[in-house]
Amino acid sequence: MTIFAKKSMFKKSMLVALMGTSLLLAACNDDKDDKNQPPVSEYSKNYIGETAFKKVDGTAIDSLENAASIEVMRYYMPSVLDKKVEATALIMIPKTPMPKDGWRVVVWEHGTIGNGDQCAQSRNAFNPRMKAMSEALLKDGYVILAVDYEGSGSKGTHPYLNVKSEALSAIHAVNAFKDGYGAKVNGAWMSVGQSQGGNASIGTAEYANDDPNFKGAVAGAPASSLGYIIEKVAPIGIGQLEQLDISKGTAIKDRTSVAVYATLLSYGALAGEGILAYKPDFDYGLLFEDASKRAAKLAHGTNGDDGLCLAPLTQEYINDITAFMEADPTRKVMDFPGINHKEMNSNPVIQDFLAAVSQPGLKPISKPLLVIQGKADSNVPLVVTQGLVKSIQAKNPDNKKIEIIEVDGAGHTEAIDWKRAELVAFIKKHMPNPAS
Repeated sequence: MTIFAKKSMFKKSMLVALMGTSLLLAACNDDKDDKNQPPVSEYSKNYIGETAFKKVDGTAIDSLENAASIEVMRYYMPSVLDKKVEATALIMIPKTPMPKDGWRVVVWEHGTIGNGDQCAQSRNAFNPRMKAMSEALLKDGYVILAVDYEGSGSKGTHPYLNVKSEALSAIHAVNAFKDGYGAKVNGAWMSVGQSQGGNASIGTAEYANDDPNFKGAVAGAPASSLGYIIEKVAPIGIGQLEQLDISKGTAIKDRTSVAVYATLLSYGALAGEGILAYKPDFDYGLLFEDASKRAAKLAHGTNGDDGLCLAPLTQEYINDITAFMEADPTRKVMDFPGINHKEMNSNPVIQDFLAAVSQPGLKPISKPLLVIQGKADSNVPLVVTQGLVKSIQAKNPDNKKIEIIEVDGAGHTEAIDWKRAELVAFIKKHMPNPAS
């Protein structure tokens, strides 16, 4: 997101909102070296070991005031092809004394950062909002497991917005932590996530539904109803931004509308190549018009592990869109041949992804669920999240603990941060910690 840092606060809000309109589709992993691996069911333990949360030069990547230690845990989980694969997650241990009956765990599920391993949360400094939330939970004595997801920070391509894969990343991280720390772990746990992570947190509530130790989930601006957002929200919003850019005389390469459309295409590339996880013969180039295919390939890189992160991938698209528009001053940003909408709306693989693979809330949820949604979020619009919550409530009529907090004036990333106190209170209510 740093490429947009010079824009006004209004433009930033619109940008952050609209970038997620692109939240698109996909899921993935690299099966090349797993063909001879036995099924996951044959493995009784998840925990592999830990490495230091440090740079190559030995210095810490980041720190937390209330953390006694931060380590990178390696663990096993099932891939989207039901093969045993290695995954990673950060373990953050609080400075507070361990409760006599063991630590309670909060799993953090992050938003979109890119599919390449170098993009992984466990290899980078913390997002400021995530850092603030972590400090609050650590102060109250909770252990935090910040998952990278399948294929992020470990071999294989990240199954972007694959609800099941995201959920299993969290569930198996918790199981691995229990395997590694034994009696130090109470067993009780909850999940928290934002945007892609909100999608993941709801998915975790679904797939952990029968786990008596799972106590509930928090989802900030959860990605859902992707087809509607892509087709209806993004084009209108980008057009409005373009009019603002033109009225201010902004150079094409510096236009917010160009950056937003470029980010939409970047998300499409990240998602599209991920479908290769469970459809190895799928040609994700079908998602794009010819002018967009060059940059789209950069999301995958040479092997799925070295693909570009979100910001540099977006810059590649900015460069292509800028060249296209500068060649003919009459062209509009949405004239750039980007996503192949005809293919997206007719291809059965993509349609299945939109309707099922990427859509949270389709399975039973019996545990408490708190959704936090900004009213000014045009990334994941309020009406979309309201519809999602109503749908989940209708599917789970006996669960009276499904609630939504709508936050005045909050965009896509602000809501969960502005309601941090409510988030922490929700966790403490449903998973009381003797150390707090």
